[in-house]
Amino acid sequence: MLGFWLKALRRPTLDLTLATAPGLTTRIIERPGMVLDDAELAALVEQLRTVAGRTLAQGALTYGVFSGERERLSQSIVTLISETVTGKPVAFNALAQMQLSLNGEPEQVTHLGLVMVDPEVRGRGLSWVLYGLTVLVLFVRGGLRPRWVSNVTQVPSVVGMVCETFSDVYPSPDAGSRQSFAHLSLARQIMRGHRHVFGVGEEAGFEEARSVITDAYTGGSDDLKKSFEQATQHREPRYNDFCRETLDYERGDDVLQLGRMDLAAARRYLLGQVPRSSLPGLLGASAFLLLQRLVLPLLHWLDDARRFGTLRPRAARTKP
Repeated sequence: MLGFWLKALRRPTLDLTLATAPGLTTRIIERPGMVLDDAELAALVEQLRTVAGRTLAQGALTYGVFSGERERLSQSIVTLISETVTGKPVAFNALAQMQLSLNGEPEQVTHLGLVMVDPEVRGRGLSWVLYGLTVLVLFVRGGLRPRWVSNVTQVPSVVGMVCETFSDVYPSPDAGSRQSFAHLSLARQIMRGHRHVFGVGEEAGFEEARSVITDAYTGGSDDLKKSFEQATQHREPRYNDFCRETLDYERGDDVLQLGRMDLAAARRYLLGQVPRSSLPGLLGASAFLLLQRLVLPLLHWLDDARRFGTLRPRAARTKP
């Protein structure tokens, strides 16, 4: 696990593999459309479609990473879990990076994307990998700066997972949840220019106050539409009640959730979702990353004898 974090720190883009469960290997690859050649990219897309084919009862998805378009895959981060021995893909999460703005400054928002798990491996405790590990890596690599995340779903279990994992989530049935200007501004930008990320057509409506997308399953994600009874329920009834009361499942509504990965969210993730057997390694590696990202730049800054980025040495060293 330490080697994984060292690579995550040094590489400009992620392409890492690690063992996350007995007999299973996880690969995290950032911007595959930019770093893979045609054959490698086609093989990756086929692996994703294989998992989707075993997950969906019928139909095929055509949006986002399933399109195979380099442009779409150049804005994605794919987390793929495969059998170690056979290489058979069994689960994946496809995150998307959206370039937005907030308060006049550029803001990168990570869309949590689509998660699919082969029915044969469900119940093996893969949620901590598929829903949080990659976001945690991005958060730590970014020097622990708060990172906005978005999520579009009609599934109560996923709504609850987002509420429990991230900070300042809206919409949410949890006490204290409110729609700030940042929530509203980012949601408007997402709906205006990034519907393709989650397969929502231009004809879908958006109720800003509730952050609900109406008639959402018309832009390539048609085969993901579920009834409330078909959608996986959350162990906490309030999330199930919230979805049933907020969404029109017959019409095909989704919630657009926005929240942040920050120190509080990272702590909840590490202590609440990561298996105890993996926790010591993650905590130790995170502490090492913190040292590398925050302390070493300070030491470089204070060293006036060597060049650091655009900073020049105070004076050239004199040869003896």
